[in-house]
Formats: sequence, C-alpha cells, structure tokens
Amino acid sequence: MAQAAGSAILTCVETESGDGRLILAGTPIGNLDDASPALRAALASADLIAAEDTRRLHSLLGRLELTTSAKVISYFDGNEASRVDELLRAIADGSQVVVVSDAGMPTVSDPGYRVVVAAIAAGYPISVVPGPSAVLVALALSGLPSDRFCFEGFLPRKGEQRRRRLAELATESRTMVFFEAPHRLSEFLEDARGAFGDDRPAAVSRELTKTYEETKRGPLAELAAWAAGGVRGEITVVVAGTVAPELSVADAVELVGERIAAGEPLSAAVAAVATETGVARKALYAAALAARKDAK
Repeated sequence: MAQAAGSAILTCVETESGDGRLILAGTPIGNLDDASPALRAALASADLIAAEDTRRLHSLLGRLELTTSAKVISYFDGNEASRVDELLRAIADGSQVVVVSDAGMPTVSDPGYRVVVAAIAAGYPISVVPGPSAVLVALALSGLPSDRFCFEGFLPRKGEQRRRRLAELATESRTMVFFEAPHRLSEFLEDARGAFGDDRPAAVSRELTKTYEETKRGPLAELAAWAAGGVRGEITVVVAGTVAPELSVADAVELVGERIAAGEPLSAAVAAVATETGVARKALYAAALAARKDAK
C-alpha cells in the first residue's frame, strides 16, 4: 500500500469523541495460539471491526470461540480511502473501532495507515494491540545481523522497477527484510543476485509459525537455484547488508590525493572520503595534511 496522505484522508469530524478510540490489532500470522488475551478482549468488546477480509475475520472469531456484537465492515486496499470518514464518525460517536488485517499488524504492508493519519489529525486516541510479526520472526530466524535492519516490504512487481529499487539498495549496510509472493520469489532472488552479488548471505522463510514452516539460509545464488523449482506459502526474505571493505588511513589518504589532484579542496576531499570509507575524519585530515607537507 502506498502510504501517501492525500486530502481525502485528512477529513476531520468536529464532534466530541467521548470514549471513542481507534485500535490497531495484530492478529496471528499462522499459529492460532499466538492470539493474545488483549486481542481477544479487543475483538470481543469492539463496536465496529474494520477487517481486510471479513470472511477471514469471521473464521478467526470462530476458531477463537469468540462472539461479537460489533458491526463488521470490509477495509482493504481498494476501499481504504473511502472508508476513513465512516470510521472517524464511529469514533466520534464513542465507538471502539478495531482495525485488523488478514495476518500481522495493520499498516505494515496492510491497510490502516490512512485511518491512523486521519485519526491523528482529528485528535482521536489510538491504541495498538501488539501481535506476531513476520518481519521480526524472519529476522530472528535468519541468523543475520539484527541490531540494525530496514523493512522494504513488497517491491514493485514489474522487473525493471524491481531491479531499479534493488540497485538503490546495493550500498545499504543494514539487514534488509522483504515480502514477496511465492510465484515471484525466483525472479526476485535472481534480481537480488544481480544487485547484491551471488555471495550475499540471505534467508528465505515461508509459512512462518505454521505447520510447514521452513527457513532456507545461504548465499543468494544458492537460494535462487532452490527457488527456481517453485516455492509455496507466505514468503519473507531477509538479505544481509553490504559490508564496507576495511581501508587503512594510508589508502584513504591516496583517495584524498586523487580528489585534490582533480581540483577538490583538501577539507572537502577529506569529508567525502571519510563518508565513503568510514575512516575517522579527524585522523584522515591529519594524515592528509602531513602527506601534503611531506610532498613539498
């Protein structure tokens, strides 16, 4: 979902909200046992439930053995913008409005962003019922660095646009997390090989928390060969970030010298090389200055 706030989503309802509240509720991504007591309470006490798929919601309620008197409406990519005013009016009337996606957290590659922006603009309270996250589960299972990561979600479906976005990420140093449809996984991994190289470590997780959960780890070339045979299920891909090559201060000074020879001032050359290489700026400046004096 494109998270762009247009004028339609900024409509404010000028009434007292009373006890009305917007609640974003995370739902299980596979294993029903992951449904929290807080989720059960939110669904049972809701006045209105906006569901990405109403059939899946009713199935979830049945499996959780919950009954609700809430009004249930559909809330998906196709009607998200047009539903916002209705949800705001319900909050203004004092209703507890619960938004749920098919699985996982609303707003994270799922509907919910627009109504959150509108509720904030209108001054209505918002709560979150935390739930399972395919992003965090796959990241933990990957065995790749998790201290810093970025979530890219679904990349463009068209090959050229997807390859362009992957090329932009080629220098990303954080671990990257992607969602992908199973029928496009092979193409995605081939494009990732082209952008990141055959040897870039990665992991593909499918059917997380479900009976046939599986995680494959290895270099992108190996994973691409595995996926060529076809993969089923909900897919999350985790790819290691780039690792900057270790560069000595002496080597960095040479790069500074090349920039100076091309007409760049010393301070600007040092700043640029320090940013590109990660070499400490002060140490690099001192070494470059000393090298310049020695050359005279």
